[in-house]
Amino acid sequence: MRRRPDYIIVGGGSTGCTLAGRLTEDADTHVTLFEQGPADRNPWIHLPVTYYKVCKGPLLSRYSYERSPEQAPAESPTMIQARVLGGGSSVNAMLYVRGVPDDYDGWAASGADGWGYADVLPYFKRAEGNNRFHGHAHNSQGPLGVSDARYIHPLTRVWLQACQQAGLPYNSDFNSGDQSGVGLYQVTTRDGRRSSAAVAYIRPAMGRPNFDLRTKCQVRRILFEGQRAVGVEFVERGTRHRLMAEHEVILSAGAIATPHVLMLSGVGPADHLGAHGVPVVCDLPGVGQNYQDHMEMSLVYSLSGPYSYDKYKKPWWAAKAGLEYLLFKNGPVTSNVAEAGGFWWSSNGTTNPDIQLFFLAGAGVEEGVDTVPGGNGCTISVSQTRPKSRGFVELAGDDENQPPRIVPNYLTHRDDIRCLADGARLVQDIMKQSVLSRYVEQGHIPPRPLSTTAELDAFVRSQAHPGLHPCGTCRMGRDSMAVVDPQLRVHGVEGLRIADASVMPDVISGNLNSVAIMIGEKAADLLRNRSAAEKGVAQADARSLEAQRL
Repeated sequence: MRRRPDYIIVGGGSTGCTLAGRLTEDADTHVTLFEQGPADRNPWIHLPVTYYKVCKGPLLSRYSYERSPEQAPAESPTMIQARVLGGGSSVNAMLYVRGVPDDYDGWAASGADGWGYADVLPYFKRAEGNNRFHGHAHNSQGPLGVSDARYIHPLTRVWLQACQQAGLPYNSDFNSGDQSGVGLYQVTTRDGRRSSAAVAYIRPAMGRPNFDLRTKCQVRRILFEGQRAVGVEFVERGTRHRLMAEHEVILSAGAIATPHVLMLSGVGPADHLGAHGVPVVCDLPGVGQNYQDHMEMSLVYSLSGPYSYDKYKKPWWAAKAGLEYLLFKNGPVTSNVAEAGGFWWSSNGTTNPDIQLFFLAGAGVEEGVDTVPGGNGCTISVSQTRPKSRGFVELAGDDENQPPRIVPNYLTHRDDIRCLADGARLVQDIMKQSVLSRYVEQGHIPPRPLSTTAELDAFVRSQAHPGLHPCGTCRMGRDSMAVVDPQLRVHGVEGLRIADASVMPDVISGNLNSVAIMIGEKAADLLRNRSAAEKGVAQADARSLEAQRL
């Protein structure tokens, strides 16, 4: 008979995979990891250039959300979240970005003791296997492959020259502590293949007898005995089951699903739960609040010739790229397309940059962004890294099968609109530099340059869309709206922790995957310290009993 797991982890995304992989390094610790989606066997996951296939396909959950009055009207707006082993790390653009020290020092100042930059840097380094850097800020020996892209498109290099021509300095390492400037992104790849959390942490764990991976299983709720979490109720192949944990349950389902499962389990704002007929286990008003996300928009340009990856849409060019990869593990197939970018300031007066740029040598790569009429284009995406708008996630009805209600309140803070508008100005300035003149034919989105504040604001409202970095909905802290303490334990109950992007007090200034993995590394230490303490007590008790017998 299979023994009860010591820990049940709900969600096989970046944090859940990291946590499961680390905990099962101890042969005495038994872990069950639940993932709603399938295993990461789809071959398109593992080739960097084909991320555009998996970030639009069936390995995603699609959520409807309510647009704010500041956004242009649209029919049934949706956002996506990964539904596959590895979570976002299996379908994202693989950019390895940590943010800046002030991001984490801000967490600590808000009540997340032990999560300042000096506290979390060792966990970033523990995870990282960097092929270029090793030193104070980096490590070359961790399980997560972090690499310079093997192939850089020539147009990407020209764009970086245009940025420097426009006055932006070159930055060789966005993760050094200073983001400002432009440069090439490092990516989570190793030997020309994607290095997801599933590849880095779960693949080595698959042969361990103390690890049980359950894919295509949806956890519906946490089971409680009084105020203690004791297990989970889940659905597998249409049948409902229960599994009990010896020690703890850890929610790692992400900033949308984690608060949803909590509320369905009776942990959340009591009035809201009562209105939907959910028995209250713990009145925790902060569950689902503090929703944050980066907003993003794209400016697209038509090129005067086949100067981008768009030419590889033609069969013989695609065959050439495929052959180069098969023979040499190099070439366009090893590119994540979003090869370069940068960080710069808007007029909002922030200490650190609040604009992030991404250059893609192609058009129509990202969902919702069309190709250009001539077939050859490039895309520059603009993201605001310090959004001030806040939203919430809550129950939408009494049916557990009903998706949650998501109200992000995008662009409701004026500074968020100003930031993106300034980002568009910056992109237009870069794209008119002389070094690009022989390549760029004209603007496609927008079709003509924007100059007035009214034009720029209107463009932001019509084009901005979710950056797909939701976080903060079960934030860490010690005040009345915090959901977890700095040890990631859910306030007001026992035996339940949360480890995913929902615990972030504030979104960091960049892509979230590296941060989610860092949280998994730190959570593993928090749990291992607990287990070590329990083992120490048990061993002391055993010695005491033995002494009594003697």
